[in-house]
Amino acid sequence: MDTDATVNISKDKLIQDFRIVVADAEELLRATASQAGEKVTAARERIQDSLHAAKVKLAEAEDVIVQQGRLAVRVTDEYVQENPWRAVGIAAGVGLVIGLLIGRR
Repeated sequence: MDTDATVNISKDKLIQDFRIVVADAEELLRATASQAGEKVTAARERIQDSLHAAKVKLAEAEDVIVQQGRLAVRVTDEYVQENPWRAVGIAAGVGLVIGLLIGRR
């Protein structure tokens, strides 16, 4: 697996984990909505501000990942358009290797 694919998988996992944390924090805010007190109110406000900032950053990160994916597709398409026989050869080679690996089992 190449480094770019690993980075993209890590980003996707991070975004997924981040969404879970945001959802848990929102649930905690709903559960403590009836709690009174100056410290609780201040903490809830800080958490709400942090959640808002986190949601904005999450949306930005998702946009970056989508843009990188589109760029990768465009670059691959251009390469295949410019080098069709080389692309066919690479695909055949990858298929052969996968076939050999499957055949070993």
